[in-house]
Amino acid sequence: MPDPSPGGKTPPRQPRSALRTSVVWEVLKDALDRRAKVRGTDSLDVLDTGGGSGSFAVPVARLGHRVTVVDPSPNALFALERRAAEAGVADRIKGVQGDVHGLFDVVERDGYDAVLCHGVLEYVDDPAEGVRNTVAALRADGTISLLAAGLGGAVLARALAGHFTEARQALTDPAGRWGDGDPMPRRFTAEQLTTLASDAGVEVGAVHGVRVFADLVPGVLVDTEPRALEALLKLEAAAAELPAFHSVATQLHVLGEKRA
Repeated sequence: MPDPSPGGKTPPRQPRSALRTSVVWEVLKDALDRRAKVRGTDSLDVLDTGGGSGSFAVPVARLGHRVTVVDPSPNALFALERRAAEAGVADRIKGVQGDVHGLFDVVERDGYDAVLCHGVLEYVDDPAEGVRNTVAALRADGTISLLAAGLGGAVLARALAGHFTEARQALTDPAGRWGDGDPMPRRFTAEQLTTLASDAGVEVGAVHGVRVFADLVPGVLVDTEPRALEALLKLEAAAAELPAFHSVATQLHVLGEKRA
């Protein structure tokens, strides 16, 4: 995750982390900038559900926003506290223990300008309820960012690894799992994720395929070939919004606003 400096510039990033987060980060940063302009403020109230150790929360706080992180893991929240302190944003980040199903036991409804729900819906018992709760935490016209595992990327990865039966299993399994050894409880298609958002009261603004190529390119190529990382990042950004590539992305990102 890029860690913006107070002046808004982004220092050099490690290749692997840049490939995993660049598309979502750039889209999210732009969305927060737009929301701040609409509200006429430099500082938004942002909720990060399942935010863990702060891979998104800390960079968001360094942009000047106030971030509340809800996560069920005490260890993750401890790491968040340490990370926030090291980044000099401890005064703008609050961590609370909880989960998206019991969200309003720890945060208020209608209290946030933006909500992040990244890497959560794959693991919860009821994704629809999880999305409804995140939307209910938003103020009117607030911004929501959903990021979840994509079905197509897993199918492609298993097939390219020679596990053709597992690839077919993922295609036909209701949860998109390739077998009992699959560590991911659930995967989504772009249609499934946008339907969850729309049914919960979100006006979907954009859908992005994340890590369309990054997980398929050998790491040694990215790390050693001159300008390969820069070129691959540009390719990822160019393909992210094209529907044709959503079906093979490792992750899917939905950005939208709470309907009035």
